[in-house]
Amino acid sequence: MRISEGSVEVDTGGRKAGRGAYLCQAPECWEVGLKGSRLEYALRTTLTQDNREQLITYGKNILKESVSGRGK
Repeated sequence: MRISEGSVEVDTGGRKAGRGAYLCQAPECWEVGLKGSRLEYALRTTLTQDNREQLITYGKNILKESVSGRGK
């Protein structure tokens, strides 16, 4: 979610004030959302390289947790 001009972060609780966009936990959602400018359009901002890298890392971690949870 965009919390201020140029500042983007993940809000897992959905309670922070700001402009948000939803990405499901499927790998395809994260790939499509971070590809090109779709997420930037939804958030009405330009993602910095740092923002993009943080979101990619978060997406990879949540996907790992999702996959590891299936084996239980």
